[in-house]
Amino acid sequence: MTVESSTVPRPLWLTGDPDADALLSVDPNALLLGMVLDQQVPMEKAFSGPKVIAERMGGRLDVAAIAHADQDAFAALCAERPAVHRFPGAMAARVQAVCRVLVETADGDAAALWRDARSGDEVRRAIAALPGFGDQKSAIFTALLGKQYGVTPPGWREAAGAYGEEGCFRSVADVVDPDSLSRVRAAKKAAKAEIRALEEQTRAAKAGPSAG
Repeated sequence: MTVESSTVPRPLWLTGDPDADALLSVDPNALLLGMVLDQQVPMEKAFSGPKVIAERMGGRLDVAAIAHADQDAFAALCAERPAVHRFPGAMAARVQAVCRVLVETADGDAAALWRDARSGDEVRRAIAALPGFGDQKSAIFTALLGKQYGVTPPGWREAAGAYGEEGCFRSVADVVDPDSLSRVRAAKKAAKAEIRALEEQTRAAKAGPSAG
């Protein structure tokens, strides 16, 4: 099943590939599966994944077909070069798990998870209930929906936490062009460096003063 949406304020720019971005802009299922794939690979790679999967399945991103596909066959499809993800087997299983939930609970339509939401918290809870979506990933996706997909129920920024702040460059939710992508990458790099520095300080404190 391919589901189209007309709520996007403007075409998305998440991958730099016009065809991949066009699919993300009109198909909520593609956007959600891109978010599923967005871990341990560059975000452009992750969000290009739905287009690649669609091409390899006959040109349509059909979540019901994905959900019911043979697990080994779908993993092989994702592993075909160029692989959809750095870890194609594990992520193929994750994609199928999410598609099964969509088929079983949302009639194969990701937008049903947020279409009638009365609050940002309701959106985030619906996303967080999906396989592989923890607090951070659900917050980022809530921010992406609010900032770029027209999903703005009351309290959506608060539900997205820091990722919902206006004018920030923290995640894929803030990527609209090559410049913003560079700024998000720089912010992520700085955040990782800060975490490493804090970890080193913690280890040094536990080790105590060196003998001299």
